[in-house]
Amino acid sequence: MLEPTGPIVLAHRGARLLAPENSLEAFEAALQAGADGIETDVHCSADGHVVLAHDAHGRGTSRVDRAIAGCALSELECWDIGCGPGVTCGRGPVRMPTLQAALHAFPAAFFNVDIKVHTPAAVDAVIAAVARCAAAPRVLLTSFSMSVMRRVRARGYPGPTGIAQAEAIALLLLRRPAPPGARRLQSPERYGPLALDRRWVIERAHAVGLRVDYWVVNEPARAAALLALGADGIVTDDPAAIAPVVAQARRAG
Repeated sequence: MLEPTGPIVLAHRGARLLAPENSLEAFEAALQAGADGIETDVHCSADGHVVLAHDAHGRGTSRVDRAIAGCALSELECWDIGCGPGVTCGRGPVRMPTLQAALHAFPAAFFNVDIKVHTPAAVDAVIAAVARCAAAPRVLLTSFSMSVMRRVRARGYPGPTGIAQAEAIALLLLRRPAPPGARRLQSPERYGPLALDRRWVIERAHAVGLRVDYWVVNEPARAAALLALGADGIVTDDPAAIAPVVAQARRAG
């Protein structure tokens, strides 16, 4: 599948209300619930493998007080990522997947990949992992970091890209053009005192060729309001609740 068009649902770390976040189980649940794509996060192991995790360490998902960057993939694959604080373990181990494993497991799914490690080596490893799966047309690479996004573009990544936080601010407030190759602006509803859930935000992004996704939206009424303003995507923890709202917006549009 190529980058989807029209209003879409992106499952935030998968269907994380139904299965451990950033797991293959969460991704499968999200797609079955009607998500159009998966939003996920990547880090790099000590031996250069790209793995899916939001935090830089194992405390929040595995009760392991170790940094991902300090562990080989063989160690990371032993962690149970469904065993974090406040979670009752015992459902059976859930393993941390690599980016390549996820792309192979869901060959028709669109992926929105947030690069969490802001080093040239990490960016290169992510691009290489996507290339090995021949998946660039369906993998949007993004990051809050300007240096990461500049590296992605400098390496000639052929797939869709997002824009860094500073680029979004410059585009919206200073009317700067979109960076070359950028396809999506992804935003919270508010950034400090600035309300971003506004029609002018969406129209300004659309004027320079960017689609607009809002995160993280779990209330159907809020999703419907954003779609009515012209939003192109909703990033949600609860794709089962949001998918019918987005489907209705597609039919109305």
